[in-house]
Amino acid sequence: MIPVVRDPHGAGVIDASLALYVHMPWCVRKCPYCDFNSHQLKSAQPDASYIDALLRDFDMEAPRVAGRRIDTVFFGGGTPSLFSPEEFARLLAALKERIAFAEDVEITLEANPGTIERGRFAGYAQAGINRVSLGAQSFDSRALEVLGRIHSADDTLRAVEELRAAKLDNFNLDLMYALPQQTPEEALDDVRIACSLGAAHISYYQLTLEPGTVFHSRPPSLPDEDASWHIQTAGQKLLAEAGYAQYEVSAYAKEGKRCRHNLNYWLFGDYLGLGAGAHGKLSLGMPMRILRTTKPKQPREYQDRIRQAQQVIGDAAYVAETDLPFEFMLNALRLNDGFTRDGYETRTGLALHLLDEKLVGARRRGLIEESPAGWRPTELGRRFLNDLQASFLC
Repeated sequence: MIPVVRDPHGAGVIDASLALYVHMPWCVRKCPYCDFNSHQLKSAQPDASYIDALLRDFDMEAPRVAGRRIDTVFFGGGTPSLFSPEEFARLLAALKERIAFAEDVEITLEANPGTIERGRFAGYAQAGINRVSLGAQSFDSRALEVLGRIHSADDTLRAVEELRAAKLDNFNLDLMYALPQQTPEEALDDVRIACSLGAAHISYYQLTLEPGTVFHSRPPSLPDEDASWHIQTAGQKLLAEAGYAQYEVSAYAKEGKRCRHNLNYWLFGDYLGLGAGAHGKLSLGMPMRILRTTKPKQPREYQDRIRQAQQVIGDAAYVAETDLPFEFMLNALRLNDGFTRDGYETRTGLALHLLDEKLVGARRRGLIEESPAGWRPTELGRRFLNDLQASFLC
């Protein structure tokens, strides 16, 4: 059952659980493949006043989430580990004074192995961080150099030791494949090393050339489609043999260690976005409507507007009812287990039977199948996910 609470803006009930995404937009150096909202740091450390801006941002958003509870927090970037443990402790303590946190709240910090000083993970754990996502990407020195990473493989190994010492055993390793001039054996060596480190979770995803990046404007030589598919499937086999079960397109976890924050995204749950460029999704009103929000991308503009604002800043727009089925499927069909009828109807406010024709059509094509409680993509559907998702466009 999905926990519910009465919506202060209407007469109905909405899901009580809420995820919180906090964007920390600075990096030491921008990687040539990265299309995230990140900005090169021009000082020794980020301005601590950004924490004050985040709290003011929350205070202006608070009426939209009155009566709800934070189940997961994700500090993303950029490189959140550029901020000190003391700044995270101050931020989390202040947030807990403003809104309820679940007793088993999952609080994830993205960290770059090249920005972690010895002993810092212990400070993050003391501040309340209980899950870390470490941007390893590769353990090959040539690949790391081509990707523009500032860390070495040894930095990642040391960071894992630091995590263990801080009793932060619930950590993810980000791993990329189909890298410039990468051979299948080099890619599989990366998977073997990642598995040997005993991470609770591994994100294993293909390098893509995103618009607006250096790699998109000056494309490097990448393995072809067949080679990439071979690397992917061989890597998946190694992950499965090491006890990592795939539950989403690029997510693999040990038993009980799925990322709850990302699951909330994929199951079309609500999340509040704080920080420069942060996105949010909130269910409001009765009949329920879904509001998408976006904050200003430039850190200076974001902080300046926050200081002067008397109300919520950024852009906000309700999702058209006709767009909701596709938006839901765009997320939920990434999951191997798919979605339940109850989940679809609770999160969209729409009846699933209205999609019967499209569901049956996708089933005839072999892309989706019924599960005991709903629908899930087939192996063919997972391979041709874009085609399956497009089945639900208006």
